[in-house]
Amino acid sequence: MRIEPVDDARFLAEVARAGIGLAIEQTPAWDAVDAEIPGREPWGRLLVTADDGSPVALLRLTRYEGRGFTYLWGRHAPVWLLPPGERPPAELEASVNGALRDHLRQAAPQDAFVRLHAWHGAPQLEPLLQTVTYDRTVRIDLTVPADAYLASLAKKFRYTVRQALGRAEVEVEDFSGLARADFDELYEVYRETAARDGFGIYPASVYWTMIERLRPHSRVFVARDAADGARPVIAWALFTVHDGLVQYVYAAGSARARETDATVRLLWEAAEAFRREGARTLDLMGIDSDLAPSLAGVGVFKRKWGEPVPVRPAWDLPLRPALYRGLRLALRIKRLLRR
Repeated sequence: MRIEPVDDARFLAEVARAGIGLAIEQTPAWDAVDAEIPGREPWGRLLVTADDGSPVALLRLTRYEGRGFTYLWGRHAPVWLLPPGERPPAELEASVNGALRDHLRQAAPQDAFVRLHAWHGAPQLEPLLQTVTYDRTVRIDLTVPADAYLASLAKKFRYTVRQALGRAEVEVEDFSGLARADFDELYEVYRETAARDGFGIYPASVYWTMIERLRPHSRVFVARDAADGARPVIAWALFTVHDGLVQYVYAAGSARARETDATVRLLWEAAEAFRREGARTLDLMGIDSDLAPSLAGVGVFKRKWGEPVPVRPAWDLPLRPALYRGLRLALRIKRLLRR
């Protein structure tokens, strides 16, 4: 395998030649997000070719700062230049990962590891140090008409959807044109959700940077309580849209949203909007499995929308093995002290 840096034009040309889609995190649009969020920076793009010169895979990498170390992450990468839906054999995946490791040891000598997504486990790949990854998701086929899709859902959830759509006190709107001041109200709902469900969140600036810098690929939908004269936001969701793929990135709902099934109403109406616009797939972005038991809470909600499908989890590929072992040991000690 041969690894070479490429510019945006070459990267996108190879994608177009292969006739495949890209997740938003692998597009040039994401550079603007990484350039503004503290602790991140766009690192570059690489092309992997076989010995005969034929393109095999692509990846866009971001450099992240940890506490006392840095690492690279190719979200949803490598991007395989294979027919859509085809998975690389384990041998090919291992060969590409080995070539990337050797290249990055020279090109990024200060980085402890590179985080990649892989179908097949391998001795050179390590479970993630801290971040949660997942190997199951739910995807909604937006090419299926809404009535047919609704009929495919479990009877009890069909009733919930119909009931949610009939609630006059809940109104859903596409709020993608919101200003920075508008986001404060949404962030408070997110803080309530995080406190209730027990997960950590970033500062508001991180979410706002994504919304602002990814426009028009970022879309925000909100559900409002129309029974309250102030029409407060009780639920919201941030989606990204690119190449016909919609990703359900962040979502929040207040106690009032739970009483009125506002999150169900919001997701249904957002999916309808994306269906009208010609999007093909809505990815709900991760559910629980043996690999990701901590996603059980969101998994209960997402599984109602469709059958789980496998996806590539993320793995760490050490570039500086001694440093990586030291980081893992330090993390174990930290967890023991917390206990």
